[in-house]
Amino acid sequence: MAKLEVKNLANEVVGSVDVQDDILQAEVKPALIHEVVVMQLACRRAGTHSTKTKGFVSGGGRKPWKQKGTGHARSGSTRSPLWRGGGTIFGPLPRDYSYSMPKKKVKAALKSILSAKHAENRVCVIDLFDIKEGKTKEAVAAMNKFGVNRGALFIVDDVDEKVIRAFRNIPYVDFLHVDGLNVYDIVNARSIFILKSCLSKIEENLSLTKKMA
Repeated sequence: MAKLEVKNLANEVVGSVDVQDDILQAEVKPALIHEVVVMQLACRRAGTHSTKTKGFVSGGGRKPWKQKGTGHARSGSTRSPLWRGGGTIFGPLPRDYSYSMPKKKVKAALKSILSAKHAENRVCVIDLFDIKEGKTKEAVAAMNKFGVNRGALFIVDDVDEKVIRAFRNIPYVDFLHVDGLNVYDIVNARSIFILKSCLSKIEENLSLTKKMA
């Protein structure tokens, strides 16, 4: 079991907690991490792009000139892709870019990136959010205690309205529910703060012994 320090928002050590070795000490696999990130980005694509072929462009219903004798090249419609204002050849049409990967690979990638961040000392366990007034200055002071001024990600299960109000105006702070833990957000975060109460849920979700759905 890996032992992690538990801190408060003043960056003071208030205890420790044991975490399964395969969660924070797994083998780092950059290729697997990249594969999962590509899948996540593909699933986020809207796929609403659309172009018109010559059959969907208005106009061009008649032949612009007769077939022979004019000196022009043969042409059947002014909406030909060869003409200005004509249709598009093989243009993009609405489609679904999403696809899925085996759950075991996604879990392995998540363990891999968490282990990589832990090895870089970018993972911190927080005991609780001690925000009394819900003021932004309280949240900024807490971030300054940790020396964090960009790319902060808080992994939470349930937070008080005062906490949300205090942190929501800080552009470099994001909150992520533990059930939505994913590789892409972890990759983009420079500092990861995990609420202590979320660790058991993370271990349960990433456990190899958990029955696959």
